[in-house]
Amino acid sequence: MSRRASLGADRDIILGVLGGRSNEQWIAQYGSSHQHPVNRVCHTLGIPTILLSVPLFIAGIFYHRLWLYALALFLVGWIFQFIGHAFEGKPPEFFHDWRFLLVGVRWWWAKIHGKA
Repeated sequence: MSRRASLGADRDIILGVLGGRSNEQWIAQYGSSHQHPVNRVCHTLGIPTILLSVPLFIAGIFYHRLWLYALALFLVGWIFQFIGHAFEGKPPEFFHDWRFLLVGVRWWWAKIHGKA
């Protein structure tokens, strides 16, 4: 297989995983179910809290008990998410499509940069 064909195949796989939608379309759909100001604040706080827990879990392999802090951050982050959705009155998007678990991070990044 040529390099060009390989790149085309890789692109097709990525587009398949993305469901034929652009990054902007994913973020727009995510944003449409996160309109309530309390939900937006909860997600603005909860998403980075969850993200912070991941490297702490990994560091917990080497530093005992650090995983307890990671677990606490992870749970608090998810509590923020679900409190926000209680105010929104809609279930989280990832209940319908698991890929929204990753879109939340992209939405948060766009939001802190004034694009969402």
